[in-house]
Amino acid sequence: MAPVNKALLAIVIVAFGMTDLSPARAQSTGAQIPTLGDTSDMSSSNERRLGDRIAREIYRDPDYLDDPVLAEYVQGVWQPLLAAARARGDLSPELAERFAWEVMLGRDRTVNAFALPGGYLGVHLGLIAVVSNRDELASVLGHELSHVTQRHISRLMAKQGQMAPWMIGAMVLGALAAGKSADAGNALIVGGQAVAAQNQLNFSRDMEREADRVGFGIMTEAGFKGQGFVTMFDKLQQASRLTDNGAYPYLRSHPLTTERIADMQARQGLAAPGPVKATLTLEHALVAARARVLSNADVDALRTWQAEAGSAGLSTQAAPRQAGVWYGAALAASQLRDFAQARIDLEHLRGLVTGDASATRLARLLQAEIALRAGDAAGAQTALNTILTAAAAPGAVTAQDQASTTRRPELLLAAQIALQAGPAGQTDPAGGSATIAAVAVRLQTWVTVHPHDAQAWQLLSSLQGAQHQTLRALRADAEAQVARLDYAAAVDRFKAAQAFSHQQHSGQGQANGGASPSQAAADHIDESIIDTRQRQVQSLLKEQTLDR
Repeated sequence: MAPVNKALLAIVIVAFGMTDLSPARAQSTGAQIPTLGDTSDMSSSNERRLGDRIAREIYRDPDYLDDPVLAEYVQGVWQPLLAAARARGDLSPELAERFAWEVMLGRDRTVNAFALPGGYLGVHLGLIAVVSNRDELASVLGHELSHVTQRHISRLMAKQGQMAPWMIGAMVLGALAAGKSADAGNALIVGGQAVAAQNQLNFSRDMEREADRVGFGIMTEAGFKGQGFVTMFDKLQQASRLTDNGAYPYLRSHPLTTERIADMQARQGLAAPGPVKATLTLEHALVAARARVLSNADVDALRTWQAEAGSAGLSTQAAPRQAGVWYGAALAASQLRDFAQARIDLEHLRGLVTGDASATRLARLLQAEIALRAGDAAGAQTALNTILTAAAAPGAVTAQDQASTTRRPELLLAAQIALQAGPAGQTDPAGGSATIAAVAVRLQTWVTVHPHDAQAWQLLSSLQGAQHQTLRALRADAEAQVARLDYAAAVDRFKAAQAFSHQQHSGQGQANGGASPSQAAADHIDESIIDTRQRQVQSLLKEQTLDR
């Protein structure tokens, strides 16, 4: 999204997280509050529909990013938080079922995260780049999750009845559109609509403190260290002392007060007495470097990574910081298509991550990614095989490592390698064939369990198309559009699949002179699925049209 768009998003979208500083509200604030309760008049289904409308436009924005490595890392924090919220009773069964509970990443260097209606959360890459570990990230996501579970958004919308849900959605969409037109953004600001939305959607101090309190409980029960809340507050407090250059919109949406900071320090003191210090983990150093590179693809910015890697003072830094620089330099070099330099940087990285299973895996995934970008499918497969071999070994560190064959980054990378390698395919460590067909079977299993994974559906469509399975490829393409909430495009593709099927039955386009009985039976099943899905999505499209 263009800068003006992000500025408006900070005003409009993140207005769901603003603090009300009015005197009346300030006087009503107490030292500690109980759970405020759900006093919302807005139904969860209506809130979900509003969230879907906003999310649909975010999916279309060029700055929306589905990077498997970063997404997996964030999900590794997000999913335990959700599980803890359910276990504590903060997340009701109704909301767990009705809301999306999806985290969307954006290519933005600003430090920000925001909650949207319907269980959607947005995270800027700038936030991932500035936190030091999973605990600090969990403190931010836990806080935003609590805004949703406590129904803060819908309660404020109900309280300010004059701000209708469709108006809120329209203003958010207007902010998104402003990224394509500076005039539209200026008109929104000059007209005072954004300010009006901010004033009417401000979270109260009680709600901010409730989100702190509930979020702290959720993150600690999820297994994260409570000191992450304190060290993250320290980071934000230091940033708040600097001149506001727009790099920390989270500070505008969630202003820090001495009371909030003291409360979190007191809670941490009860949980774990002693000095609090943020520790940069080796794994997070690589993830943060990836976020920095992907958030700024400017050629000059990418070239600075090599200068940073070659600086004399790098060797005096702690190992995690050195590893982060070499990872970023290798990724940046590959973005510049300087693959020889990228391989040199990778060699420096390997020596620093030895002994850390998570960091080693990330380094090998980067190696495979670079080889694939260089057109070396065999080299990419070799790097991927190394990961799978290590994960399958009896001494694999964790159950998660042992399940690497079904982890999303490896699976999507295997699909891309298979497509680039062509029909000949490659060989996996177990001696089996990692051909297009074999990878397609694994992807089909994945999307059955994860039906909202648009990128997986899109790759499955490409794999099936490469096998001349046109009907299935069209269906997978349609499902990818469904996952992006673009029901109109999905219906078009389902209809294209139905037309193709009709053409096949009418005897046209059968280059092979007809199908075998087993293939005919398979086609019949696929046709039935397509017909059913077309009707279902057509119904969703009608609802979507009415919402507009």
